[in-house]
Amino acid sequence: MILGVLATPALSLCADDKVTLSGEWGQASFTVEVVDSPQSRAKGLMFVESMPTLSGMLFVYEQPQPVSFWMKNTLIPLDMIFAAPDGEVLRVHENAIPGDLTPIPGGDGVQMVLEINGGLAARLGIMAGDVMQHPRFGADAILPCVEKTDS
Repeated sequence: MILGVLATPALSLCADDKVTLSGEWGQASFTVEVVDSPQSRAKGLMFVESMPTLSGMLFVYEQPQPVSFWMKNTLIPLDMIFAAPDGEVLRVHENAIPGDLTPIPGGDGVQMVLEINGGLAARLGIMAGDVMQHPRFGADAILPCVEKTDS
């Protein structure tokens, strides 16, 4: 299977249902469901039996903070990508084990967490220091979103 990865990072038009990750390896875009309330973040991907390859869930927090995840009632292995308020990837946890109750800490200063299919981060080469792009990062983002213009 060939994944849609670009050779060089570039600014792109952003949408609330899209996250773009960029690094030395290139760039990949994921279609995401955004969860930004305590209730929706608590449910996460529980009971989901499968997820398309370039899809995921984006956990958005009101302010940077320490976060920790677990895999209670989660049926598929996941990679968790923890990002700072400017979009810098702080940590990648690969292949979280379905059903495992062991806490998975993301560290301090986390603003967003992207969950994708387990093993995909390694396949793409995603690592700490890469950059996540999404409209919720705002004006201080390393890779700000390009405003849509009428031409």
